[in-house]
Amino acid sequence: MSEFEGKVVVITGAGGGLGKAHALEFAGRGAKVVVNDLGGAGDGTGSGDAADLVVEEIRSAGGEAIANKASVSDKVGAQSIIDDAVAAYGTVDILVNNAGILRDKSFKNLEMDDWDIVMDVHLNGSAYVTKAAWPIMYDKKYGRIVFTSSTSGVFGNFGQANYGAAKMGMLGFMNVLAIEGVSKNIRVNCLAPAAETRLIGTIPGRDVNPDNPEPMRHPKMVTPVVLFMCSEDAPTGMTFHGGNGNFRRSATFVNEGLKFDDPNVSFEDLLAQKEKLLDLSAGREMSGLIRVQQQQQQQ
Repeated sequence: MSEFEGKVVVITGAGGGLGKAHALEFAGRGAKVVVNDLGGAGDGTGSGDAADLVVEEIRSAGGEAIANKASVSDKVGAQSIIDDAVAAYGTVDILVNNAGILRDKSFKNLEMDDWDIVMDVHLNGSAYVTKAAWPIMYDKKYGRIVFTSSTSGVFGNFGQANYGAAKMGMLGFMNVLAIEGVSKNIRVNCLAPAAETRLIGTIPGRDVNPDNPEPMRHPKMVTPVVLFMCSEDAPTGMTFHGGNGNFRRSATFVNEGLKFDDPNVSFEDLLAQKEKLLDLSAGREMSGLIRVQQQQQQQ
């Protein structure tokens, strides 16, 4: 029997692309899936029946699923996603925050309305849905949460200041929730995916066919690492990259740096040891969770 048998899984933005691939895989392994999707265009406008179509596909294959068409960027709508899960299945075990849109422009040409809506869907929307699910997971001392970040946030990408900032914000959000949830067996991780999806197709110069993606670029090639992050033995507070048959982890490292005992340390003092300040050859991984664990070991 699959370890996901009977688990209640909520996936936002699951009407196509990555979210749909995740939903089908979880359902195929016996999970009860809440398929959320507003059904709009890649820029967030409009609505549709994408969630219903995925639910029909799951049910026709013998799985269990319900649809929710609320926008994650609306607080009431976000709450309804979790409320529907509880009404249908009694609880929430796993939350995959996947909903997203693109409004790409260079920062010089970016309208701040496009900044706001991308933040609302990606970062605020993830916060709203997670806030609704958190008390349930906290009380029962079990939960798995995935935030769908991006290499545009982790590393940066031209023309995606709004998207990159929202996606990097998810790493900060994850870092805090990993600390707050560790004692309650709530494990929180980030995903940076790579696949041919409808959203990727909206980026100028990108030639993709989301309806018939290249096999190695198919969204389902990302899903194995999502299941890993949602498994019983999942880590917490980590960022994983998945796609094209490649799976990696990225992390923040700190170096030894410079330490001065002189209260009058100056700019010139830093310049004198600039190479040591910049050198990461002896760097070590660091996060808030690692720091908390180190402090506990010292007590």
